[in-house]
Amino acid sequence: MAAANPSIFLLMVNGQVESAQFPEYDDLYCKYCFVYGQDWAPTAGLEEGISQITSKSQDVRRALVWNFPIDVTFKSTNPYGWPQIVLSVYGPDVFGNDVVRGYGAVHVPFSPGRHKRTIPMFVPESASKLQKFTSWFMGRRPEYTDPKVVAQGEGREVTRVCSQGFVTLLLSVVTKDMRKLGYDTGPADTRGVPGPGLPQGVPR
Repeated sequence: MAAANPSIFLLMVNGQVESAQFPEYDDLYCKYCFVYGQDWAPTAGLEEGISQITSKSQDVRRALVWNFPIDVTFKSTNPYGWPQIVLSVYGPDVFGNDVVRGYGAVHVPFSPGRHKRTIPMFVPESASKLQKFTSWFMGRRPEYTDPKVVAQGEGREVTRVCSQGFVTLLLSVVTKDMRKLGYDTGPADTRGVPGPGLPQGVPR
């Protein structure tokens, strides 16, 4: 289809949700989903998934290792709305209820190649101490109805959050026909910022 329509380019992403660090918690699982602009569409693979439950490793790192695979291909006519991966981590509280332990999001790397990303996670906080106690007592922590809101700035400024844990992603990125359309996604610099040739419309 891309050959028949030179205005379309492809973005192929595969890799894994490798591991996490949540010093205070154990027996966690992770969900991922992709958020992207209206000009994008998945053509192969899965755009969301849920991992197995894992316990902390017995070595000094005490890491939660999932090695949960990611494999998806997108097509688009416009780099605006470049895909983001949204992560949500869940685990049991003291009463055995599944509660959110962290949200996080990151753009799929713009430059082709292998990439490692460590994503700081956060959780929403109750607005008052009373609400905080009530949510703990009832086993209902504050959480987003739709985790995809994490990838959108709108309305986030009114949410109180608390940093909590990190998740590490390993990703391999391949693009097709972007150069034919005049987009240069040259190698990222040491900070992971896309090369200077990327159009202004691509979110950074």
